[in-house]
Amino acid sequence: MTCRSLTYSRVVSSAAFACATEPTVRGGDFARRYDDVVGGLAAHFVWLNRGKESVALDLKSSAGMAVLRRLLDRADVLVSHLAPGATARLGIAPADLAVSRPGLIAVEIDGYGSGGPPSHKRAYDLLVQAESGACATTGRPGAPAKAGPPMADVSTGLYAALSITALFCGKERGRVRGPTSAVVSLFDTMTELMGYSLTYTRHTGVDQEPKGMGSPAVAPYGACPTADGHTVVLGTTNDGEWQRLARELLGRPDLADDERLRSNSGRVAHSEVHDAEIGAWCARHDLAYVQDRADAAGIGNSRYNTPSEVVAHPHLTARDRWREIDTPGGPVPALLPPPVVSGYEQPMGPIPALGEHTAAVLAELGICADGESL
Repeated sequence: MTCRSLTYSRVVSSAAFACATEPTVRGGDFARRYDDVVGGLAAHFVWLNRGKESVALDLKSSAGMAVLRRLLDRADVLVSHLAPGATARLGIAPADLAVSRPGLIAVEIDGYGSGGPPSHKRAYDLLVQAESGACATTGRPGAPAKAGPPMADVSTGLYAALSITALFCGKERGRVRGPTSAVVSLFDTMTELMGYSLTYTRHTGVDQEPKGMGSPAVAPYGACPTADGHTVVLGTTNDGEWQRLARELLGRPDLADDERLRSNSGRVAHSEVHDAEIGAWCARHDLAYVQDRADAAGIGNSRYNTPSEVVAHPHLTARDRWREIDTPGGPVPALLPPPVVSGYEQPMGPIPALGEHTAAVLAELGICADGESL
C-alpha cells in the first residue's frame, strides 16, 4: 500500500496525503505522472517540489500513522490538502490537533470550507474557477475560459503561507495563545480574487461581459496587432493617461476632446470608438516604434509573449534569474523564487524522488525504514 509523500522539514512539516492500494511504483503525488517532459518527471511536479524532502508512509496502517504522529511531535506546522473529511478520519484535523498537540500550527486547505451545500465535494482548480465565477470573467462573451495559470491552487497556497507566517509571528510575540489553526478553502480564495466583479454585480445587478485581453473596468486597456506581426498591449488607468495617449501617441486631439471619452466610464461605454483608432494606429507601426512612443508618453505597454518567448526572455537572462537544480532525471534549469532579498541567495534544492528521504528522516526518530527500532 502506498500514500502520497509526506514532505517533512525540521522547521515546517507539510503533508498532502492520498492513500491508495496501488503498488509502490504508482504511489506519491499523482502530479508526478501528468507527463514526463523533464527528464522523465512531470513539469507540474518539478515546478512545485524543489527543495522538499519526500517520506512515503502508509496512513491506512497503524504503523504508518504512528510514524506520522512521531513526526508531528517534532514539527512546527502541518499543512494538509485532502479530500473532504480525510484529516478527520485520520485523526489529524485541526480540531484533533488542537487537543493532542496544541503547540502545533495546523493549516488545512480544502475545496469549499465547511457548512455549505458543496462542502462534501472534491475541488480542483478548474472546478473552483468555474464555481466562483472566474471563468465567466475570462475569455470572450459566449466563450468563457479558465485562467491559464492555476489561480485557485496557487492563490490558496499563498493565503495558507500567509496564515502560517501570521500565526508564527503571533506565537513569537505572545499575541496568540492556545491552539493555532486555520482552514483556507479554494472557493473562498477565488471569491476573494473576484472581489471587483462581485462588488460591481452586487451593486448593479449586471454581469459584466469578459473582454479577452481587455478590461470591463478601465479603458483603453487591451492588445493590438502591430505592422511587423507582433502584438502590443497598451494600458491606461486614469484620465491623464488617456489624454497623453490620444494627444501624444495617436496625435488625435479630437479624440482627447471628445466629450464621450473624457471620463473612464465614458471610455468604457464607448470603447468601440477609441479601440478602433488605437488598433488602426498600431497596425501602421512596428512593435518597437509603438513601445518607444508609448514609453515617451508615459503610457504603460508590454509585448504579448508566448511561453517559449518568455523562456528566452532577455529580462530573465539579464537579471540572472535561472539556476540549475538536481532532479532524479538529471539537472534542469529552474527560476529563482520571486523575492529578491538583499545579501541572501535563495536556496535551490533538488526535486526529491518518491520516498527518497524516508530512511534518513525515520532514522532521526530511531526507526529503521523496515519499521524495526534502531
